[in-house]
Amino acid sequence: MAQADTHGDTGAGPTAPTAKLTLLTLTAMVVGSMVGAGVFSLPRRFAQETGVAGALIAWSVAGLGMLMLAFVFQTLAVRRPDLDAGVYAYAKAGFGEYLGFFSAFGYWASACVGNVTYWVLIMSTIGAIAPALGDGDTALAIILSSAGLWGFFLLIRRGVKEATAINRIVTVAKLVPIIVFVILALFCFKPSVFADNFGGADYAGSLFNQVRGTMLATVFVFLGVEGASVYSRHAKRREDVGRATLLGFLSVFAIFASVTIVSYGILPMSEIAELRQPSMAGVLEAAVGTWGSVFVSVGLIVSVLGAYLAWSLMAAEVLFVAAKDEDMPRFLGRSSGDDVPVPALLMTTALSQVVLVVTAFSDDAFSFALDLTSSLSLIPFLLAAAFAAKIALRPRQERVQGRSTRRELVVGILATLYTAFLLFAAGLKFVLVSFIIYAPATFLFVKARREQNRRLFSPKEALICAVSVVGAVVGIVALAVGWIEL
Repeated sequence: MAQADTHGDTGAGPTAPTAKLTLLTLTAMVVGSMVGAGVFSLPRRFAQETGVAGALIAWSVAGLGMLMLAFVFQTLAVRRPDLDAGVYAYAKAGFGEYLGFFSAFGYWASACVGNVTYWVLIMSTIGAIAPALGDGDTALAIILSSAGLWGFFLLIRRGVKEATAINRIVTVAKLVPIIVFVILALFCFKPSVFADNFGGADYAGSLFNQVRGTMLATVFVFLGVEGASVYSRHAKRREDVGRATLLGFLSVFAIFASVTIVSYGILPMSEIAELRQPSMAGVLEAAVGTWGSVFVSVGLIVSVLGAYLAWSLMAAEVLFVAAKDEDMPRFLGRSSGDDVPVPALLMTTALSQVVLVVTAFSDDAFSFALDLTSSLSLIPFLLAAAFAAKIALRPRQERVQGRSTRRELVVGILATLYTAFLLFAAGLKFVLVSFIIYAPATFLFVKARREQNRRLFSPKEALICAVSVVGAVVGIVALAVGWIEL
């Protein structure tokens, strides 16, 4: 990758070059972000909720909804090329500094919690042959995961250019075992088993509730569709941001849906629902023998490490750009001579470390972290989608480049409705837990305002703050008295 001719302020010392990313590298960032821990857990997550019919409906809804979000990020990259760090910048431009801050923090926190799921799943995978690691939440597993966290911190600390180059290589490597899984499962496909699994007869409740139960899992695996947008300040050509988003989404959608559906043709869904995570390994073992489980497990470790790299880069980037825009404290806006936002990266790794320790107290560390990751991302996605609808309705007032079309308005509205439905699907439990994480973040916002000698809150911002605090208090009380459990 060629380095830019321009230089940005590092916040300390000499200026630093800004690495420029090609379309191929941006697309690899999107694919690398989406193809991680989630795809290897799909068979069990879906089988616990629904059968083939419900899965087909769920993927249709999720595919259409996420496609609308992909179109949103493509449109916004073109209409507002002045906005960097995608999700956060769009929320701020559309709905003010405080909601923009919440979007930045929520997206960042989502990435940090998501990074923890990667290490939990790695340790659970190895735990199949090393019982001391359990399901990835034992003391030894947490110690080894912590070593991995800080090892990657040192790797990324060396420079964005080197880290993204590694990610492009890993993205190719990790797609191979997933595609091989689908092909082998098709060869071993049992039509009678598939037919028995079709209606989801093992589950009580309506088909709607079955589909609703899968929604957070689909959100988790599609997190990263906005990857190119988040890293937009490094794009060699601005139009490549939108192209990379669509290419990345379409590349992985078919893979995710295929992994889920073909699994129903290998084992009864009641057995899939009881498989150890990563459940893809158990499905392939049932199809071809022990070597299938080993093959998937090795592929998972490569895949997850690649996704962890991409997510660490994106999480730090959001904090860095927010600090440059004076929406986060100034110390987060500093970068090294290699264009690495070191304080933001350090804070990202530190929060992941804290969450990793907390997983030891959860009944199902992987599932809880996965669902919390999805829930934290919903508000940033909702605000970005609503902003796309807003600029389509009022292009002149929103300083839009080019002429908005009816198609863009429809896309914005559909994406907004989809993300609103996801909040409903998440349920009260994860909304309240999200408030517990969101509310304390206001201290960072206050610190940033004080650094600028500005008024802390406008009346509207004070109301939003009050709502978040009340939600956090209700969430803490609900946890304390047992209304909700981790």
